[in-house]
Formats: sequence, structure tokens, C-alpha cells
Amino acid sequence: MSFSLKVKNEICRNVNVTKKEAVAELSAIMKVSGTISFKGKGGCSFKISTENPAITRLVFKLLKEYFHVHAKILVKKSNSLKKNNLYILIIEEKDDIKDLLITLGILKEQNGIFTIDYSISDKIVEDEKSKRAYIRGAFLGGGSISNPEKTYHLEFVTHNEGYAKELSNLINQYKLLSKVIQRKNSYIVYIKEGEQIVDLLNIIGAHSSLLQFENIRIMKEMRNNVNRIVNCETANLSKTVNAAVRQIESIKLIQREIGLQRLPKNLRDAAELRLKYSDESLKELGQMLNPPVGKSGINHRLRKIEKIAEELRKEGR
Repeated sequence: MSFSLKVKNEICRNVNVTKKEAVAELSAIMKVSGTISFKGKGGCSFKISTENPAITRLVFKLLKEYFHVHAKILVKKSNSLKKNNLYILIIEEKDDIKDLLITLGILKEQNGIFTIDYSISDKIVEDEKSKRAYIRGAFLGGGSISNPEKTYHLEFVTHNEGYAKELSNLINQYKLLSKVIQRKNSYIVYIKEGEQIVDLLNIIGAHSSLLQFENIRIMKEMRNNVNRIVNCETANLSKTVNAAVRQIESIKLIQREIGLQRLPKNLRDAAELRLKYSDESLKELGQMLNPPVGKSGINHRLRKIEKIAEELRKEGR
């Protein structure tokens, strides 16, 4: 089961809602994933298609409980490669469908003419619970979330640019930063930052999924931190080893060409220690000197030695 399906199944279990919340949730589900068909003599029907039986049961229950509408449910094989069942919930003309669609903000009437309403009515999302219910419905109808083990991405697929922008604005009222892009003939409202996805899961009431998402996110951050530390230590070790090899080569060159006895005592002592203790750090080498010197002091002496070796190389060309 995908993580997206787990989230949807979890929030479908939240059926203890007020009528106002039911209106908001149904409005979003039907607006995002529904299809309206107009017939002769002003008739119409409405259907919702989904591969998720939990969403079908939720919509059926809300319609029956709050609007006394007994929708018809058909099941057939999907055209997708997975050949899953496709659940089609149909609301027919006999169910006073126009009044229902007007109440849910799907249709609007002006001078006896009915048109599709692509806006999000302020009356439907006028309080906090209704706003959360609307976002929850929009996720059920056209939302998806990637497996957090792989990437952080949550999106809502819509088919109208104006509606997508209004949905994004509604989501952003919760201090989120959702954005809208066009993908072929659809408009996508998306969030890509892990912490903001956690906040949205909280808004829609997917608390178990939120905890799972957070656990995965914490583990990923810990792994990334460990990898950064290991990479940093490896880089530092590599740098230290390369420096030691370079210093020893320079000391041996001086030893061959002019002898270490030609060096000033402070440089000769540093050179002999480096030859004898090739694996020791600069700090440890400095502590072996008499009197001891710090890391910067021993490093300064070894740099002088390398400079002398470089001058000898130039003379030998």
C-alpha cells in the first residue's frame, strides 16, 4: 500500500463531522474529482470516479446522512495498467441534484441559468473547521503524497487555474508556501518542504501518517548528518595524510641534497620528528619537541622545510 493511500484511508475514517464540515468536504471532493452531465430539459447528473473504496464509502455516507441522497455505486475494472477496481458513485436527477450542487458550491444559478462554479465560496469555508474539512476533501479528491523515504512532495491535481490558485491561497492561510504550476492540461498545487507537509497532514487530520512521516524524516536527517560528519572526517584525514606525505618527501629531498644538519636546529628537530613519526598529527608532533610548541608552530616549521625543498627542486632543474 502506498503512503498516499494510507493517508487517504486514515482521513476517510474521520466521519464524525458537522453538517457544515460535511458540506465543505463534499464540495472539495466533488469539485476536484467529479463530473457533471447535463441532459435535455435542464436535467443533469453527477458522478465521482475513484479507485479508493474508502472515499466512495465516505461520500456515500455523507450524502445519505446529511442530504438524504442515496447515490448509486457501480464497480468496474479500471483502464490503468494495474487493472484495479474503479468505483463510480452516481447522483441522479431524481435526488434534487441541482439544489444539492448549489448548496455544495458546484453550480450557481443566475436568471434561471445554471453554470459551473469554479470558485471556493466564502460561505463554505467561513470557519476554521470548514477550512480544514475543505482541504481534506481536496486531498481525497485529487491529492497525493510521495513516499517520504524517497522524496518530500505533496500535491493536489485540479483542472482549473483559478480554482487551483484559490485552493493554494486557502492552504497558505495556515502559513504554508504552496505553489501552483501547470502540468499538461492540469493545474497542480504542490508543497515540497518536509516540515510544511507535516503541517498539512496535521490540518487534514492524518495524525498517524504524520507520526510515520516525522519518524522517517528524523531518520533521514540523522543519516544525512552522519554522512556529512563521516565525509568531513574522511576529507580531513585525507588532507592530513597528503600533507604528511608531502612533508616527508620534502624532508628526504633535503636530506639527499644538502643533509638535514644544514637546517637550523628548530627546523632540523621538526624534520627528524616527522620522519620518525610519519603518522602523528601536527599537534602530537609539537608536543614531542623540547620545549613543546602548538599546532601552528610545528606547521610553520614544516612549511619552511617545504619551501626550502621547493627551492632545491628549482635549482636542480
